[in-house]
Amino acid sequence: MDSEIRIRMASPEEAGALLEIYRPYVAKTAISFEYQVPSPEEFRNRIGHILDRYPWLVLERDQEIAGYAYAAPFKERAAYDWAVETTIYIGWEHRGRGYGRMIYQKLEEILARQNILNLNACIACTRLDDPYLTNASMEFHRHMGYRLVGEFRQCGYKFGRWYDMVWMEKLLGTHPEQPRPVIPVSELAGSGIVAGF
Repeated sequence: MDSEIRIRMASPEEAGALLEIYRPYVAKTAISFEYQVPSPEEFRNRIGHILDRYPWLVLERDQEIAGYAYAAPFKERAAYDWAVETTIYIGWEHRGRGYGRMIYQKLEEILARQNILNLNACIACTRLDDPYLTNASMEFHRHMGYRLVGEFRQCGYKFGRWYDMVWMEKLLGTHPEQPRPVIPVSELAGSGIVAGF
């Protein structure tokens, strides 16, 4: 029987389930540079803060949350309004099934409707694969159309090892002389433009 896949907007009340997806990335990998798993309350606040302006999407497989992706401000200054930082985490047991591509494509679609032009991804990387980190995230983003724009050497220290970090970028459109204002995702959802939310 085929699985039912659904992508929808997250809710801060789902912080516990989303945190369980994030937990192993903090505790067992250098994919996240956080040392401590956030509390459910802190994670709930993160989700709520993002949803004030940007999408935080979840992908459900047979009504179980299998992963999430969201956009956040690239920088807080007004001139950066048309640029965001993208983030994705797929549940440990759901990796390798194409869910990352599905949810990122939906995220890009919504961001384009918001008039966002630049997508930026901050990615931990390693010169040699080790038990805590491979460069699979870089490869995923390359396949999604991102290009490498910056490298920072040995800037992250976790599990007794130094890791590099890179920035990758994808442009969603041309940059006009007068860009259209960024539309908060809540206004898109309320207008029915974002189907299903």
